[in-house]
Amino acid sequence: MSDPAPTTNTSPAPTLDRPTMLRRLADETFDIVVVGGGITGVGVALDAVSRGLRTALVERDDFASGTSSKSSKLVHGGLRYLQQGEIRLVYEALHERQRLRKNAPHLVTVLPFMIPILTRDGVVSRKIARVLGTSMWMYDLTGGWRIGKLHRRLKKAAAFAHLPTMPEARLASAYLYYDATADDARLCLTVARTAAELGAVVVNDCPVVSIIRNSVGSATGVTVDAGGTRIDVRATVVVNAAGVWSDDVRALAEATHPDSIRPAKGVHITVPWSKVRNDIAVVIPVPKDKRSLFVVPWGRLPDGTYQHTYVGTTDTDYAGSVDDPQCTRDDIDYVLRALNASVTTGITADDITGVWAGLRPLVKSGGSARTADLSRRHSITVDTAGVISVTGGKLTTYREMAEDTVDRALTALGRRAKCRTRDLPLHGAAGFRDPEPGTAGEHLARRFGTSAAAVRALVDADPSLGAPLVAGLPYLRAEAVYAVRVEMARGLDDVLSRRTRARLFDRAASMAAAPDVAALIGAELGWSQERIASEVAAYCDSCNAEIEAALNAAQPSHGADA
Repeated sequence: MSDPAPTTNTSPAPTLDRPTMLRRLADETFDIVVVGGGITGVGVALDAVSRGLRTALVERDDFASGTSSKSSKLVHGGLRYLQQGEIRLVYEALHERQRLRKNAPHLVTVLPFMIPILTRDGVVSRKIARVLGTSMWMYDLTGGWRIGKLHRRLKKAAAFAHLPTMPEARLASAYLYYDATADDARLCLTVARTAAELGAVVVNDCPVVSIIRNSVGSATGVTVDAGGTRIDVRATVVVNAAGVWSDDVRALAEATHPDSIRPAKGVHITVPWSKVRNDIAVVIPVPKDKRSLFVVPWGRLPDGTYQHTYVGTTDTDYAGSVDDPQCTRDDIDYVLRALNASVTTGITADDITGVWAGLRPLVKSGGSARTADLSRRHSITVDTAGVISVTGGKLTTYREMAEDTVDRALTALGRRAKCRTRDLPLHGAAGFRDPEPGTAGEHLARRFGTSAAAVRALVDADPSLGAPLVAGLPYLRAEAVYAVRVEMARGLDDVLSRRTRARLFDRAASMAAAPDVAALIGAELGWSQERIASEVAAYCDSCNAEIEAALNAAQPSHGADA
């Protein structure tokens, strides 16, 4: 069988309607079931359904609730990988960056980056500026040029204007180059919606409890817990895309628990933009570490300034629970030390408005290399039960990872079908036009694309939904209602951490808003007053645990993923 047309399901769901999805999950038989609703899993689901495969995806928590909502939010090649000799990885990532800009122009935007050249006491000095310039040309030639702009050298005054809190006396000049940025959780959810629109069954809050096997031991599906009800999901091929939990899924099908993943913790902190005042992303050195961090502005305002700046990421070996990585005092001290070595405003832990910590599911390799030096290439393996596991990789290369995985699944199915995702617009992209910067419509357009009209329609029907969801942040109450009605948000944290990013950028404000937000979405979800109070308590407990963790020291071995 060769090159089937994309699936047209007999009961398509125009939204992520959970009851419909659960019914189909129980009633239908699938060619492929994907375990894991992070960016890799939803990418596999989209690739599979677009090739005509009957596809289901199950996620144990919420879409992007793990690593895929806690990245640096960059769609980039990774300049430092050139220094590690990973030229092909950079080439592929930059090619994927361009595809994402084309297929999701509402979500992926160009972001200028500046690398300051310092006269002394810095990783980047005048002495090695020429070497850095060579790297810039290599980045452009490897694929950076696809963004439509080449790197250039900035004079001191121009560089200082982009980061006016720098110690001016140490600044010699800078390099400017271009990459892209995207809200990682929003991208993940949009890929999931696109897969659903093509006919895939996509369900969150549905953990896998066992692998179904036939009489000869081959995997023929999974059993999930759908809120106390067990559902046997029948499928010819099982794909494990569970990220840092991949070994746990493999253990359900294998005799022993594998040890193939080496989690690497990456931490970011958020501070008020006024303490940094960068109008573009800046790469800053970490003193005495020969590594660097990203300093990225977020939340552009109509006057051209921003609300916040976030800084990261670290890159440390991690041995704790993969369910709850936290940002510790040592993590914060490390990031603040680097930031305060590059700005003069004296930023302290009291200035931090939000943090996030995520785990990269790196593939173990021989030797004792630091996690920062491990390859970001992905790996695809097949166990004795036939379960296909895909691990490793980067946010930017998720589509390519998915293509390779579905190629392997098609081999197992004995079928052939051409990949269609290279030029497949994601939900909200068709007909999208760049909004005027600083206009009232820019916020919704950059989050929903052409579906922003549906969010505005909610406000038209009920003007109270046009009020802010969280004080001081741009999100509207209508976005929370839309998240529940259309995007399968199931709880308060789903709305405040992922459908919006309120918790990441202003944790205190999100906690203050939690009772009102819980009441708003509780009315949509039919919650009792007890359930509303429980959701608020659980959310605030989680935030307070995050605050407590930031007061406690650990002993990580830090490095940066620049």
